[in-house]
Amino acid sequence: MTLEAFADTIVPGEKRSPGDEAVAGAASGGGAVAAGAVELLETPAAGLAPALGDLARLLNEHARAYADQHGIDLAASLPPFVALPFPHRTALVGILTAPAHPEREVWVSVALFSNMAFDTAAHMHTLDALATGHPGLTAMGFSGPQDDGLWRFPVYSYGRELARLHPATTSTGSPA
Repeated sequence: MTLEAFADTIVPGEKRSPGDEAVAGAASGGGAVAAGAVELLETPAAGLAPALGDLARLLNEHARAYADQHGIDLAASLPPFVALPFPHRTALVGILTAPAHPEREVWVSVALFSNMAFDTAAHMHTLDALATGHPGLTAMGFSGPQDDGLWRFPVYSYGRELARLHPATTSTGSPA
């Protein structure tokens, strides 16, 4: 729940249900949580899975100290970071990711994975992400492959061809 609240602070989304405490509901549509940020953090490839429990504990310690410093009463039934109102979650994440903070690298890493889950669906096969309406890919208008399963982009992103194809390139785009 704590890591979901952190991810939601990075890429906010709408609550999944009226009782959702982790997602603050600060934006419409799906955010990092709906995009699978925690699932991505839990993958072995992310390299953070063994530390996630400690990171949640540490984040809650920071939230408790922040709340004490700012005179914020936290709901005892929730983890401290989750209990922080959204503007205070945002302020705390700003502190934790500031250049001078000694833990900056780890919090920036968690923030990057939250963005990555939303922007790329890195923990899923792209076709599966598109089929399930992944919120980040949908928001970007990411289109699916053509009928043969290949992605082609008939319009150059810079409005012009940047380089000619090598003469030995096959019809499938592979170098010969």
